[in-house]
Amino acid sequence: MKLGFIRSNYANERRISLLPQHIKDFENKLLIEEDYGLPLGIPDDNYEEKGCEILSREEIFQQSDAIFSLKVLQPEDYDLIQEGQMTIGWLAPEGTDRSFWEEQGIKKNLIGVDLNNTDPKLFYHDKKISIPWIPRDFVYRNSFTAGLSATMNALMNFGLIPSDNQKIAVLGSGNVAQGAMHNLSKYTSNIRMFYRTTLDEFIEHIAEYDIVVNGINIRADDDHIVTVADQKRMKPGALIIDAAAQKDGTIEGIDYTTLEQPIREKNGKYYYCVDNTPSVYYRTASEDISAAFSRWVYKEDIGKLFELAKEIM
Repeated sequence: MKLGFIRSNYANERRISLLPQHIKDFENKLLIEEDYGLPLGIPDDNYEEKGCEILSREEIFQQSDAIFSLKVLQPEDYDLIQEGQMTIGWLAPEGTDRSFWEEQGIKKNLIGVDLNNTDPKLFYHDKKISIPWIPRDFVYRNSFTAGLSATMNALMNFGLIPSDNQKIAVLGSGNVAQGAMHNLSKYTSNIRMFYRTTLDEFIEHIAEYDIVVNGINIRADDDHIVTVADQKRMKPGALIIDAAAQKDGTIEGIDYTTLEQPIREKNGKYYYCVDNTPSVYYRTASEDISAAFSRWVYKEDIGKLFELAKEIM
């Protein structure tokens, strides 16, 4: 089957999700958008040497059975999406990208493949099914990079090199939290990680912390972990870094910020919530994503995904 790759036109997205060196024994015919590798200086010839066909963006949509876009497709591509087409990437149809799924996915009978690192799923209308052959944490390195890069980028824009003078809390124990901890531990040992089982203790002592880094994502129907009332108890000038990047999620009321304006002041506290921070280190992230996705997603015949979709249609 034909699997088409387009460059994501999501704001500030510079990661490339398929590198030529990872193309080997793929079962799908690969269609690659012109200048696909431009952010990393990879010429189209490198993809052609691997047997890929180079086409325009419009031709990719017209000829592909499935479209891969790392981040959700943007409105400028909506007219190009074909009826019944499969779209693969980080879709979040039950979360931040619900509007895309309602406006395009359901109306055009799309098959959506959301490559969530913890539970990859296939969606059709309001139905969903887990993809059994893609393992949990298959692209954990990107999540680790998200925690590391969010923390580094936030501190740089906040103008602070941490030291033992600052007391720091990291919420969570997963890949994002581990990436944040990895970075912070280079500067100071005055850090404590709080797991879900010890969050009550963190909330009790929240007023002691100068920097709080969140690595926890919650479900849409879960209660906030750090409420507005909790935030009012924090120190004036405290920095809250939501490395999990979930609007009004774990941290009640937090809104997205951007790489152009990454920090927002509100009621004397400072907030960072950029939702594609691995793009800060797009070369490292591209290598990790391409290797993992090639092994678990691209290499397999995408016909298997269409077969799986029949179970919920």
